Amino acid sequence: MTPLSVSKPPRVTIREVAQHAGVGIKTVSRVVNSEPNVAPATAARVRASIEALQWEPDAHASNLRRTTTRTRSVGLLLGSVANPFSATIHRAIEDVAIHRDVAVFASSLDDDPEREIAAVEAFVRRKVDGLILTCVAESQAYLTELVPPEMPVVFIDREPTGFAADTVHSDNVGGARLAARHLLGFGHRRLALLIDRRAIWTARERERGFLAALDEFGVPAGDATIVADLSDQDAAERAVMTLLGAPDAPTAIVSGQNLITVGAVHALRKLGHHRDVALVGFDDVELADLMDPGISVVAQRPQELGRLAADRLFSLLDAGERPEPAPVVVPVDLIPRGSGEIRPGPSAGS
Repeated sequence: MTPLSVSKPPRVTIREVAQHAGVGIKTVSRVVNSEPNVAPATAARVRASIEALQWEPDAHASNLRRTTTRTRSVGLLLGSVANPFSATIHRAIEDVAIHRDVAVFASSLDDDPEREIAAVEAFVRRKVDGLILTCVAESQAYLTELVPPEMPVVFIDREPTGFAADTVHSDNVGGARLAARHLLGFGHRRLALLIDRRAIWTARERERGFLAALDEFGVPAGDATIVADLSDQDAAERAVMTLLGAPDAPTAIVSGQNLITVGAVHALRKLGHHRDVALVGFDDVELADLMDPGISVVAQRPQELGRLAADRLFSLLDAGERPEPAPVVVPVDLIPRGSGEIRPGPSAGS
């Protein structure tokens, strides 16, 4: 006899309690910790929301209080720990942390705004000493209420909105401009850009760099094709198949991230166009140098990104002060391997 499988309902979060009561997260924390400076009517409303949502504050109340005791741990939120780019960042941060006897708790964002907030809440609940975050939510203003003021935050790969903190990211505009300029320099005038969702900061920045290169070469933006909302390699493959089946198909492609590059390569090879349609990918891909032709890329430096973010976080922890936040922009590297050096055919026109 097969036992019945009973799925547990999703755990109610402090954020949901705050929204239900119409207050901030800090107010909920003050109520469950019996702190002063909360109006009686507000406290009653919070308690009513706790009861209505069946939240269990007693299990978390001690964790919501922040002390000066270090836990020798940091929280790390990445796009996806399965992605080689994120995995390399993760390892670089661990390499810095391990020499300080600090554990790194990592979680995947999967470009889900709700997952971003839930992960940060989980890190705070575990009282990590600091946070290194990749973000996707429209605004990170929620951190003002959710993160204790003494907990340093460093953003990696993407810049936040609505929250001031140090940021470490690649030169996305310059890198995309470099990729497009490279193709334009080989005579291409019908270019396509494949990017992730425009809600993602890096996708917008790379589009900006691509358009800047077109403008520099006097190519009207309307002559280029920009395909957005490509979140995985299958979507990218389908997009390239469609593009190359159309009249006046592009003679060159800039792919906006590594998974999109893999999808584009699959499509080019299926169609037999891998030797006559040029391709430059943003971010390196595994075995790119072993393909025929090799895949030309604008390579990021994920190890350097991770190291710099970790160094900055530990510097803030050591200083105990919060100086004016500053961005760190890490250069990128053009690696020509063959696919980006294919010239347009004689029938390509201008």
